Amino acid sequence: MKYYQRLITGILLFFICGNIFSQEIKENLIQFSGVVVSADSIKAIPYTTILISNARRGTICDYYGYFSFVAKKQDTVVFSSIGYKQDTFYIPDSITSNRYSLIQVMSSDTIMLTETVIYPWPTKEQFVQAFLELDIPDDDLAIAQKNLDKDKLRQKGENMRMSASMNYRYFMDKHHSKLYYAGQTQPITILNPFAWAKFIKAWRDGDFKRKDKD
Repeated sequence: MKYYQRLITGILLFFICGNIFSQEIKENLIQFSGVVVSADSIKAIPYTTILISNARRGTICDYYGYFSFVAKKQDTVVFSSIGYKQDTFYIPDSITSNRYSLIQVMSSDTIMLTETVIYPWPTKEQFVQAFLELDIPDDDLAIAQKNLDKDKLRQKGENMRMSASMNYRYFMDKHHSKLYYAGQTQPITILNPFAWAKFIKAWRDGDFKRKDKD
């Protein structure tokens, strides 16, 4: 009989202590909500990581920087986000309500990274070889000078063949020249001072020197 009395007494004490402990836990729990913003622009910081350090649990903010989760009084909440300094908030035990709101302001943090130089060559020796064998293209001035070279222009003129359009142009120029001097004496080229000046210049430049053929 005494055994059953002790058993019933123990069960009653267990339920009473459990209710008291559960009531204390419920009184310590609060709905912790708020928004995380930046200190310089007061703009929301999305997806900020929130961790309760003494309980090893937490959550993250949404796109608008809003968060809401169940915490306890005297919890230490750590806020962290890339590009901002980590901040800590201690939930006071003097809260009388079961809800608590917070506007967490975070300061930006500048991280200086060391310089990294990326080369397309795996070794310095290959870089030196590629640099020495580099074929630098000509600029506009060099291309123009090559195109106006006298020897190249003369060679192009000698190797150039008359096309159908060039033959037609030559024939029409001759025909127009005859029509221009129709009914009058056509000037003789040998008396043209411009032709003589051109001849003297070509003679001084050595254009009439005999060139040995290969």
